Amino acid sequence: MNDNFKNQKVLVRVDFNVPLTDNNEVSDNTRILKALPTLNYILNQGASLILMSHLGRPLRKLDDNGNIQRDKFSLKNIIPELEKLLGRPVEFASDCIGVEAKQKAKALKNGQVLLLENLRFHKEETEGDEEFAKKLADLGTYYVFNAFGTAHRKHASTYTIAKFFDKSHKDLGLLVREELKNANKLLDDPKRPFTSIIGGAKVSDKIKLLDKLIQTSDNILIGGGMSYTFVKALGGEIGLSLFEADYVKTAMDILEKAKANNVNIYLPEDSTISNKFSNNGEVKVVKSTEIPDEWMGLDIGPKAIMQYCDIISKSKSIMWNGPLGVFELEKFSKGTFQVAKEIAKATSQGAFSLIGGGDSVSAINKSGLADQVSFISTGGGAMLKYFENKTLPCIEAILGDD
Repeated sequence: MNDNFKNQKVLVRVDFNVPLTDNNEVSDNTRILKALPTLNYILNQGASLILMSHLGRPLRKLDDNGNIQRDKFSLKNIIPELEKLLGRPVEFASDCIGVEAKQKAKALKNGQVLLLENLRFHKEETEGDEEFAKKLADLGTYYVFNAFGTAHRKHASTYTIAKFFDKSHKDLGLLVREELKNANKLLDDPKRPFTSIIGGAKVSDKIKLLDKLIQTSDNILIGGGMSYTFVKALGGEIGLSLFEADYVKTAMDILEKAKANNVNIYLPEDSTISNKFSNNGEVKVVKSTEIPDEWMGLDIGPKAIMQYCDIISKSKSIMWNGPLGVFELEKFSKGTFQVAKEIAKATSQGAFSLIGGGDSVSAINKSGLADQVSFISTGGGAMLKYFENKTLPCIEAILGDD
């Protein structure tokens, strides 16, 4: 990051989209904690901070009268936690644009912090509206993008706003730089063998990612609901397991492309199945290709767990995106948690491990192993897109032709 922040009013796009309790108190402060190094760095340079963020999707969750639920989605709710973590008072503007925001930003002295109200109270934010972005830009003299989880979206406060600052007055925050540095370890020159573990529900969400990983990985371990589209493509019987009929050919193409590139793709040899999508159904283990009618695969089975863990244990680079079963249900969490344990063990023996956002982060946190892996991404969708394209719109908007 630059070190020319002295006397600047630095407009920082943070990701304070944190979960709140029923009493509107922060229940998980991870995203605020991740922002602190950037915020403290800027403040220590002798600048003032104007923070802007979204919180939830308020325009999609109107009350019964069609009005925004301002109390529920107000960023004012996070001020007690933010003040505690920053160790200084935080001013608040009840809108992110308008007279009050302008006046409070103008009055801000070095070392002071102003938090703007939820950007998504305005539809112009997600539309990437230029006029709205200009109003935000006018509040500060310097722009820092530090919300990696939004880096793949061309929103007003993340993408459009960058055009209103010259190259010497805009920068990437430390969090974003850390995300890119760790992703590039796997994209540029991974230690080998490099194993990618891909789970989740749908093949359709991961096609481009799998295409990219075939070019870089040695092994790809597939689990979760998406694995059954591959099993079906190979002629297996999958009962009521999750299945995307429109992606059978795509699944076969991916398998053939991997073979042509000498990449090993593994599908679960066996599955833990049930006749109900709940903890209350019958449970048994069968071959993944022999799931009976009226039954569904909800986790990888013990043989698959053993095989996957063996491959992970021999890996020097590991990327994990997506759970390997319905880990929210205790009976179908074993595959996901055993793999998490094996990744942590491999990391302790010198492997580099990256957890690629989304449900994988929930799983690693739930397993209690979050501090035993190399890096946990704060942006599920953004990390996927970066792996696919090795660039993101908001990064380009800041770095341009650098």
